[in-house]
Order: sequence, then structure tokens, then C-alpha cells
Amino acid sequence: MPTSQSVRSGKSVPESRLSKDHKEPIPVNPNLDTHYSTRRMSEDVAPFPLDPNPSFVSQTKRASSTPTLSRHRRTLTPDLGELGPEDQAALEAEITARRAARRASRRIQHKYDDDDDDRVMIGTRVGEGHRNYQLMYDMLTGIRIAVGRVSAKIRRDLSDDDFKAAHKLVFDVTGNELTPGVKYDFKFKDYAPWVFRYLREQFHIDPADYMMSLTNKYILSELGSPGKSGSFFYYSRDYRFIIKTIHHTEHKFMRKILKDYYQHVCENPHTLLCRFYGLHRIKLPHGSKIHFVVMGNVLPSNKDVHETYDLKGSTYGRITTDEDINKNPHAVLKDLNWVNRKKRLELGAQKKALFLEQLRTDVQLLSRLNIMDYSLLIGIHDIIRGNTENIRDSNLRFVQPHTKELERTLSRNRRGSKADIVRRAIKLSNPVQLDSSLLPETPFEERKYCIFYSEDGGFKSTDENNQPTDKVYYMGVIDILTRYSLLKRAEHALKSLTQNKDTISAIHPKMYGERFIAFIENLAVINYKKDN
Repeated sequence: MPTSQSVRSGKSVPESRLSKDHKEPIPVNPNLDTHYSTRRMSEDVAPFPLDPNPSFVSQTKRASSTPTLSRHRRTLTPDLGELGPEDQAALEAEITARRAARRASRRIQHKYDDDDDDRVMIGTRVGEGHRNYQLMYDMLTGIRIAVGRVSAKIRRDLSDDDFKAAHKLVFDVTGNELTPGVKYDFKFKDYAPWVFRYLREQFHIDPADYMMSLTNKYILSELGSPGKSGSFFYYSRDYRFIIKTIHHTEHKFMRKILKDYYQHVCENPHTLLCRFYGLHRIKLPHGSKIHFVVMGNVLPSNKDVHETYDLKGSTYGRITTDEDINKNPHAVLKDLNWVNRKKRLELGAQKKALFLEQLRTDVQLLSRLNIMDYSLLIGIHDIIRGNTENIRDSNLRFVQPHTKELERTLSRNRRGSKADIVRRAIKLSNPVQLDSSLLPETPFEERKYCIFYSEDGGFKSTDENNQPTDKVYYMGVIDILTRYSLLKRAEHALKSLTQNKDTISAIHPKMYGERFIAFIENLAVINYKKDN
């Protein structure tokens, strides 16, 4: 039987054994240096130096130096001499089997690879072709550049001018020294960047986490439909932040009250007011200006919320009908639903005092700033029911685009950026039911610094002896940018003609605050002595 030199041991072995011992040929990247390719092939075949001039080295050099072959992938095989028909067939079968096994392994790895950066966890995906895709893309691009610029600068004291500052950035396909080239032309304005940088620090938001959560891969999810105000809500991919488009009047008002809000946050680290992290504006070519804010999400990503209430302290029209509840059992309920169901926040004396004291302090600020129409958002997690009902799985949707195949395709013809790859991938993907395992298992780090979010991301219920019971509350005062304007005064006058003026929502901020606090104290929080 013919024999050949063994690459590993140098001993002569029958050629029929080579089909079993021979390793799969190693693909050569034509872009690699020839010397490096040769050295790596040697190391992959044997752990010690080989013949300095093996027959396959010259073949490697020819492959890497031939222009006509430089765009193609080459498979090189060491010269094994003449093989018989049976040995040749066995060798080819072995190589084919190993290649198939490797392809199967890659498919499995591709399926379970750590592709968290490509996942969107909440809401309906906003992919290319979606009516708001360009708006979303521009928002996130602008945030990434603006936040990155201010975060990289050395800390300094704030001045009055910082509260009025507005930095303008112009984006186009060519790019410039301040902005990269982008897919769409647009203008981006970043308001009071230094103030919001310090607000994020005050709320213990890491700038890197902030940008990664909001801007990674240019993917975001959209909350189903706009509210009465016509605003759109977008959740970040990890359910941590909310981007909300606001009216121009709300934007102007926020800039007006920003200094008071900032001072209040600094003096009240446990404030229940919604947490603002950024104020921005987008101007699309031949389009209108769109203002938006970035806020913290009151509700948790790691727990199912079994009931959600929006309480304003008014009763006129403040109910979610049975028909709406039947359509969506987890719909947001309102004041009359709370009263009719005889719900109460189960807080012992200690927690009740902390909660009401902070709420009064926050409402005093809102009344002083002429703000009304805000509400207390309450999410209730039942510890006994836990996450067993898969509420998040049934209500939340995500898209998981696979970009690696497109990345390989685009890399062959040297066209397309990472952003192009992801845009194409999400266009080809379909939103699927959320697996709650994709959401964080623990509360985000910044929550532990606020007493009302420090217990499993929220505020645990307690009994009359201040001992923990079976619920976790997630609470925050939201919609705090509505001032008592001439329009609201007119609304109050008209509704007062047909309704009790004390029950309608549009009333003077001072009266609104007093009614709001009275409702929470008397009807929202349990009084163990009275109720027992």
C-alpha cells in the first residue's frame, strides 16, 4: 500500500489513514498578508515547524497574489500525493461531513448568539418603511452625538446662560467636523445640554448606559398609538427610558421652568416628579419642527404590572369603561375605577408619612409654577401572583433581527455600514411575542438611590405594624408640562356651565393641587385605624 509522510509525527503511514487523520482545509482570507497566512496554516496543522518549503505554500502565495482570484475565497489542501479511488472518495466524504457539521454549528451559534444589541423588547417595532422610522432615526442620531459631546467635557459650574442654551447640529450625508455622515438630512437642536447632563448625574444615570439604551443599533420600539394630545411615546429597547414628542408650547414652558425643576430635584433627591433627561428638537427637510423629551419610565422592566391607575383627583369623565377593559384587561384605569373597586395604597404609618410628605412638596412646586392636569401613575405588582401570568409576554412585543448574514453579504461588495445592515435586518424581521427572559431580571441601578424605587424597583406595601406585605407599588407624578393657560381657563368656564366645577379637571392650579392631595390622602392611601 502506498505511504505518505505524516504531518504530525513524521512517520510513514498508509494513505488510507489520511482520510481519517486529515483536518478540514483552512480557508484563506485573500486580504491577509501572505506570510501571516502561511504561518497560521502551519500552526493550525502542526504544533511545531514544518518543512520550510512545503508544496502548498507556493500555492498559497499564488492564490494571494493573483488579482483575478483576490475577490474569491480559496480552499487549500496540502499535497497528499496520489490517492486511490476509494481513499479519494473517503477523504472527500470526510471533508464534506466536517463542513456540514461546521455549518450546522454556525447556524446553532447564530440562533443563540448574544445578539442583545439587536433586540427591541417593548411595543411595536419601528423599522424602515414605518411611518415614523425617519423621525426615530434622526432623534437617536442627534441624541448620540449631542450627549456624547457634552459628556466628554470637563465638569464646570452651571450659569444662568446654561438654562437658556440651545446647541444646533446639522446632519447630512457627507458629514462635517462636528457630525458624521448620515442617511437623512436633518437639523437637531439640543437644549440646555449642561443642565440635563447634571440632571442625569443627579438621577444617577451613567452616560454610557444612557446612550447605549437609547441609540444602540438605531432600533427603537413605539408604544401602540398616540394619546389625546397627539404625542407619540417611544420606549427604549430595555424599557428604561421614554421618548415623548411634545407640543411647541410645552417645550417653551419646560425651558421656562427648567431652573426651578433643577433646583427642586437637587433639594429633593426622592422626588416623585417625572424624571427628565433631555430636551431636543428635530427639523426635517421641508418639514415642521418636532420637539421631544427623554424621561425615565416609572413602570418596571423586571416585574409584571397587574393593575395600572392614573389618578388626577377629579371624577368627571375619569373612568375606563367595562367595554374597554374587556378588550384590554390590562388597560390603564382611572379615578372612578379606583373608587368603585375600593382600592387603597397599603402603606403603614412610616411609609405613608414619607410618601405624603414628598407628594405635598412636589405639588407645592407645581402649584407655584402654575401647573395643573398632572396625575399620579400607580403600577401594582402582586408578589403572590409574581410573573407567573406572563403579562409582559402577552402585551409586549419585540423584534430580533439577525444581521450577520446581511453583514457577510454587504462585506463582499464593500457597501453598507453597520446602520445599513440593521435597517435592512429589521425590515426583514417581524415582531414576535416577547419572551420576558429578554428583559432585565433586576431593577436598574439608578432606582436604588430613590426611596420610592429602592425596593425591587418600587415601594413595597406594609401593614399597620410597618411590616412588608404582598404588593410592590411603582408610582410617579406624570404630565407636568400643562400650565393653566387661557385655553384651560376657557375650558374651565365652558364645563362649569354644565358640570360641577369642583369635579372637572381644568381648574386653577392651586385648587387642583389641593383637590389632588385631598384625594390621595382620603381615598388613595389606606387609613388602618379608620378602615379597621
